[in-house]
Amino acid sequence: MQVHDVDLRLLRIFVAIVECGGLSAAESRLNIGRSTISSHLSDLEVRLGIKLCKRGRSGFEITESGRVTYQASLELLQQCEAFASTVASSKNELSGRVTIATIDTLVSDPRCGVARTIRALKAKSNNIQFDINVCEAREVETSVVNGRSLVGIGVSRHHLRGLDYYPLHNENNYLYCAVDHPLFDCKPSEINKLLQSAEVITSNYMRDKESRNDGLNYQTSAIAYHDEGIAHLILSGEFIGYLPDHYANYWVEKGLFKAILPEKYSYQIPVVLISSKNNIISPLANALIEEIKRCHSFG
Repeated sequence: MQVHDVDLRLLRIFVAIVECGGLSAAESRLNIGRSTISSHLSDLEVRLGIKLCKRGRSGFEITESGRVTYQASLELLQQCEAFASTVASSKNELSGRVTIATIDTLVSDPRCGVARTIRALKAKSNNIQFDINVCEAREVETSVVNGRSLVGIGVSRHHLRGLDYYPLHNENNYLYCAVDHPLFDCKPSEINKLLQSAEVITSNYMRDKESRNDGLNYQTSAIAYHDEGIAHLILSGEFIGYLPDHYANYWVEKGLFKAILPEKYSYQIPVVLISSKNNIISPLANALIEEIKRCHSFG
């Protein structure tokens, strides 16, 4: 089949459906109604002559042909972005879509240079569109691997093949309790005993390393996937948990949070810039990477 502009639009809609996990979930991302999304999806299936997904009362499920089409769509859309960026660079212009995947709460870290990066790129060109996706740490890497994001800013314990990792700064994480928790105003002699009975929030978010053998009580009654979720649980006064100091400081300054034995219960984790080795041919990706490094330089 020949690919036309309308096909690219339909493919972008299909990619959004898959990544959101269904038609209803894609409404807010695409800013169009479910019935319109369904109509576009049907048009694409007719255009391609294949069934891309199953949808009905049983829920949304992508077909094998849909999986193949999704991967091919990612590659095609990435190549289109690279083409536009390369042609623009031949006219000494920067043009295209800057897509950045980040872990949450970085905006509260004064060392984070994302805002400065955006401002610097806007000063260079008005033909750049920005798309920032806040997600879990593992999703940041996945977003760069599959080409949805030009770069990612996050944390990584195990580097993936095909990606470059550049250290930006270290993030300090401490163990916090809220004002309503018994540990908040306890006597120093009671801390160790209360710590043994205190429930610590378990997190699949990679900053929270409950496997670090700190001897605390990790139960399964409180789980969070983002820092904001951890903060909600701590604020309840029923749990304690680890948070980055720059994020927790909002509640610390209000007298609502307190770090517990910070000299003992703390750890550092590097925040890194994640990019694909395949993006070296993209002038826009190169400009983005250079600005992120410059805007995170504190030397």
